[in-house]
Amino acid sequence: MHCLDVLPTMNYSNPAKVHILLFFLLSVLLLNQRLHLDAADNNDRGALLEFKRGLQDSDSVLSDWNSSAQICLWKGISCGKGGRVIRLQLYNASLHGTISPFLSNLSQLQTLDLSHNSLHGSIPDEIGSLSNLARLDLSSNHLGSEIPTCLGMLANLVYLNLWDNPLGGNLSTYKFHNWTRLEFLDITHSNLYGPIPPQMGNHLQRLEMLFLGENNLTGSIPSSLSNISKLQRLDLSFNSLCGSIPAGLGFLSNLSRLGLSNNKLKQGIPDNFGMLSKLVFFDLSANELDGYLPTSIFYNCTLLETIHLSDNAFSGPIPPQIGSHLRALRELLLANNSLTGAFPPSLANATSLERIYLDYNHLNGPLPSDIIAQLPALEILFISYNNFSSEENLTYFLTAISNLTQLMDLGAGGLHLKGRLPSTFCLLDSLSIILLQDNKLDGTIPSNISNLQNLTFLRLSDNLLEGPIPVELFLIRNLERVWLSRNNLDGQIPSIPANITTRLGVLDISQNHLDGRIPSSISNLQAMRFLQLSENFLGGPIPSSLGSMKLEHLDLSYNYLSGQLPVQVAALSTMTWIFSLSHNLLEGELPRQLSQMDKVQAIDLSSNKFNSTIPDLRSCVSVRFLNLSHNSLQGPIPKSFGNLSSLQQLDVSSNLLSGEVPASLQQCNELKQLNLSFNQFSGSLPHGGIFDALTFDSLKGNKFCGTEGYLNCSSRTSRIAHRKEFILLLSIIASVLFTLIIFCTVAAKPFKGTALGLSRYPFDLISDHPRITYRELWEATGGFDQTRLIGSGGFGHVYKGTLRDGSFIAIKVLHQHDHNSSRIFNRECRVLKRVRHRNLMSIITTCSNPEFKAIVLTFMSKGSLEDYLHPRGDSETFLSLTEIVNICSDIAEGMAYLHSHAPVQVIHCDLKPSNILLDDDMTAIVSDFGIARLAYAAADRSAIVDSISTSTDTFLHGSVGYVAPEYGYGRQASAKGDVYSYGVIVLEMVTRKRPTDEMFDGGVSLINWVKYRYGSQLENVIDPSLVRELQQKIPEVKKIFEVAIMELIDLGLVCTQETASTRPSMISVADDLDKIKQYIHGDETATFTSSHGTSSTIKTGDDWLV
Repeated sequence: MHCLDVLPTMNYSNPAKVHILLFFLLSVLLLNQRLHLDAADNNDRGALLEFKRGLQDSDSVLSDWNSSAQICLWKGISCGKGGRVIRLQLYNASLHGTISPFLSNLSQLQTLDLSHNSLHGSIPDEIGSLSNLARLDLSSNHLGSEIPTCLGMLANLVYLNLWDNPLGGNLSTYKFHNWTRLEFLDITHSNLYGPIPPQMGNHLQRLEMLFLGENNLTGSIPSSLSNISKLQRLDLSFNSLCGSIPAGLGFLSNLSRLGLSNNKLKQGIPDNFGMLSKLVFFDLSANELDGYLPTSIFYNCTLLETIHLSDNAFSGPIPPQIGSHLRALRELLLANNSLTGAFPPSLANATSLERIYLDYNHLNGPLPSDIIAQLPALEILFISYNNFSSEENLTYFLTAISNLTQLMDLGAGGLHLKGRLPSTFCLLDSLSIILLQDNKLDGTIPSNISNLQNLTFLRLSDNLLEGPIPVELFLIRNLERVWLSRNNLDGQIPSIPANITTRLGVLDISQNHLDGRIPSSISNLQAMRFLQLSENFLGGPIPSSLGSMKLEHLDLSYNYLSGQLPVQVAALSTMTWIFSLSHNLLEGELPRQLSQMDKVQAIDLSSNKFNSTIPDLRSCVSVRFLNLSHNSLQGPIPKSFGNLSSLQQLDVSSNLLSGEVPASLQQCNELKQLNLSFNQFSGSLPHGGIFDALTFDSLKGNKFCGTEGYLNCSSRTSRIAHRKEFILLLSIIASVLFTLIIFCTVAAKPFKGTALGLSRYPFDLISDHPRITYRELWEATGGFDQTRLIGSGGFGHVYKGTLRDGSFIAIKVLHQHDHNSSRIFNRECRVLKRVRHRNLMSIITTCSNPEFKAIVLTFMSKGSLEDYLHPRGDSETFLSLTEIVNICSDIAEGMAYLHSHAPVQVIHCDLKPSNILLDDDMTAIVSDFGIARLAYAAADRSAIVDSISTSTDTFLHGSVGYVAPEYGYGRQASAKGDVYSYGVIVLEMVTRKRPTDEMFDGGVSLINWVKYRYGSQLENVIDPSLVRELQQKIPEVKKIFEVAIMELIDLGLVCTQETASTRPSMISVADDLDKIKQYIHGDETATFTSSHGTSSTIKTGDDWLV
């Protein structure tokens, strides 16, 4: 009998008894409730503590999670009525570990947010039993093993975010029929593959947001998506979707943002897309779409703010009435298509336009001066490389855009613009970047250019400008870099006012007609680091005031400078690149203060009239290239030259040097080229080191041991000197007999590629390198054993070899079945002979005959950058941020040398991680020049790319994912193509994702992937190992490292811009990397060229070429 059943039989006349009974009943009820709550509390507590046991909490976020504290007060916990846990939110808590299945015991849980951590393993099936769960966010972790089917049981789910996890799995196998309440679904970047389920749209009727981008989805876009009538945002970008765009999507009347970029979609845009009246953002870029641009969209979608259709095959005109209907348009990106016709006059009505990208099309008609002048909000205008009839209306065009007070970046290069720069153009004081290179601009540079106080980059090179350089140019406070090279500028370099405030660091006015003296006041440009005045008609003495500057590069070559080299200039200890005074009329002594250039890499004082002895340069420990040739230098070569451990090329030819050649040069292990010709050297020629590789050409014109030419100093030499006629005859007979023996040997035993056959073959060696035989290579590699194979490529194999002295070498053996092998071999040899730099692979020797070709190189013990970024098997590698910055800097230094400082400009054409080697100190070495191009200066000053004498070489070779987009249009190889490849490598190092990853299949690219994700959280982009490194730093250091990473990303994006002319030069890149290195070591005053906000809008730093 229940206790309440006794109440009717009791006597209520005794109030005391009633009170006692009521108290008793209340106590029973409270006790029962308490027992129930304690059981629930213990259940939730136990589940949470089990979850904690599976985590590594490096930041002690869960320090208050213990058995004594109330769980409703724990960090990340929210409770509902009854004290039950209803929300578990640990967003961005630096948690590592797995998700415990015990979380399923939180039966009242409504929200589970563990996003932006480092959780791994699988999503527990038990999560599917949380029947009250409405929000599940596990985004940005490392969860794998596919999406569990149990999640389909969560019938109350409203929000599901699994973005940025390596889940994998075939999307077509997932069931969505239970998610009838789902409003938000994001499975972006989750390694999903397969087609989108055909019936997906029939089940998700309440869905408002659908994000499936950055996966490997294939097949077509299902037409059922058109049934999701409430859909507001749809993103399927960065997949491999093919076929046509379903016309049914045009019926999604609530759609405001549509992203289908970077797929393989074909055909045209459905006409009924004009029904998307709420559309604000429309991105179909980087597909294979063609046909005309549909007028229905451009006329009916009146709320559109962004149209991004670049990188397709659209043809025909831009809809002429676009501007009359799209009054809210802010961004019009139609670059890299085949659009024709004129710039639509109606765009004058789109007064909200901020950015116009129409590069690389076939637009014609007059320059749209009047139209553009009516766009007051315009910030960026790029119309380069179109077919505008611009020669007659340049002045009017530039005058018209002078009214655009918001314009910051102007790109109109390569349009054959003809005319003068009007003074009204300089009234546009908002301009930051002006790119008018490679046109036909004539006349003078306006003197009121100083009005452009926000100008940072000015490129007017490769035009027909004349007249003097206005002094007002140097009064622009923010100006950092100026390129005026290859024009017809004349007159004198203007005097620079004292106490000038300027940031000008790069000035290139080379290849003009400047005359007069270099003004001593040029030293007032105290921020100057790079000064290029070569190939002008400058005369008079070198001003000693240059010595007060902090120059890192000084090139005054090919002028008519006279007098002595000032001691102050010779003592420029800040020099790190090139110090060149060659081909002038300088005379007198070489100052001993030259030894203070302990960081300079190249000194060229050749072709002058210096007539002293050579000073002691033992402190120039970084110099690699030293050219003192064609002077009147006297005396011996200093023995201290043997201390120049970095020296790779030494040319002292055509002087009056005498005495014996110092044996100390044997100690210069890096020395690969030595020219002693046409001097008065005598005595014995040393043996060993570089001397064993010298040729007659590098020694002729001297008297070694009293004999003209190159002869050994042995007892036999004196006999030869007395019997020249006999030795001449004997040499001829020996040569003939040797040739006959070789011919008979080869005829009797055809070459089969065996060791014996090859060892009997004569070998052609590159001059200036030690001889090595095939037999020695065979022994060094154990018969080219496969266990010695350390790399393979399209043109050959690379083996590790061990010489008899125990030293290691790398042997690159070219494929002989390839008919291009001889060309590739010769080209790589030619490149390696001409370039010498600490970050470029150096050649030891070669072994060559018609049927075997090998290059012997320095062995790199650390392997390649590819091995570190993408290790094979189970091996784990990690590059710290400091190592990444150092490697990026090394590559940039090497490439800058190839492009701008090598004796002959070299375009690598195949820059990628597998061609970046690492030595014992993790110094990066650029290698593999098999398809490189050599560029020579032609008489008309234009660049001629060496195609190595074959028509087949006009086709560009490179590696997929690293090849610049302009090469796809058949454009000639250029340094900017290498810059693009470099940018891809930088992004690959930061993200640790290959550009050829499966997720980037088809129209997807690493560059666009970074752009797409970079705008929100840094963790969305960078390698998880870098995230962990950041988390381990103290806040001050973490902030510095975050800025450095963002600068690397910005730099990578700037380098990989679609338009080649807007990419920086490698000199500029190397300069920025040097600043980033300083910054991460504590110099917070460093500023970066790449800081252009590229995460949101890539600003062009055009042609930071030097």
